[in-house]
Amino acid sequence: MSEHPNLRVADDDGVRVITIDRPEAKNALDSAMRNALIDDVADADIDAEVHAVVITATDPVFSAGVDFKESMQPAATGDGAPAVRRRVDWALRPDPAAALRACITPTICAVNGACVSGALEIALSCTFAIASERARFADTHARLNVVAGWGLSALLPRAVGVRKAREMSITGNFVDAEEALRIGLVNHVVPHDELLARAVALARDISPQPAVREVLRLYARNEGLSLSEALAMERDWTVHRTHDADAFRSLGQEAAKRGSAE
Repeated sequence: MSEHPNLRVADDDGVRVITIDRPEAKNALDSAMRNALIDDVADADIDAEVHAVVITATDPVFSAGVDFKESMQPAATGDGAPAVRRRVDWALRPDPAAALRACITPTICAVNGACVSGALEIALSCTFAIASERARFADTHARLNVVAGWGLSALLPRAVGVRKAREMSITGNFVDAEEALRIGLVNHVVPHDELLARAVALARDISPQPAVREVLRLYARNEGLSLSEALAMERDWTVHRTHDADAFRSLGQEAAKRGSAE
């Protein structure tokens, strides 16, 4: 695990909780924090003791997304003279949203407050999301005269529908928690003081069986396919995995033993 001072990582009986902790900067993610978050997600994905990951933040906001103050600092030229302010690099690597989409361990985004732009892309890239009643969501990229680079234009319309996604992206208007639930942006809205406990409880509801990862892989592969293509994908996937049935059952038995021991 990383040891970044603005990312707190704690394990809670098989659930890894990652807390963004930079409230003085609205929990904005500078490049070092983004690299650390990528490392923490990757580490959780290969840790056999971690069955789910919860990502949350210190109140009062979830995150303002990318730290634009860092991204817009003057760059130095080869002779040491200040260069033009960088206006495009902010959306490039490091990209924690891509790391979350690559993670097969289930990830839950517990949104405690305002979740803006890059932070919204992080929430969309998690397996699912749970929101405090104080949560608010907005895509403010266009207001800042930039275009999203962590997958928002692909992920947001898939979550809320293309018309609502267009409205959010070109107005920058906020969506409150109840509307986020109604349009499918989050799975649950809970009282603010219960957010983390409810997120961890939901994480514990996830089956520890190896089939969970297979299901998530299949969902990911089926995105963008037609119904007939998705049905064929599931059929082919099942046939392919049948050849590994003994090993698959063995993994399930091992997981059951671990659960009994706990």
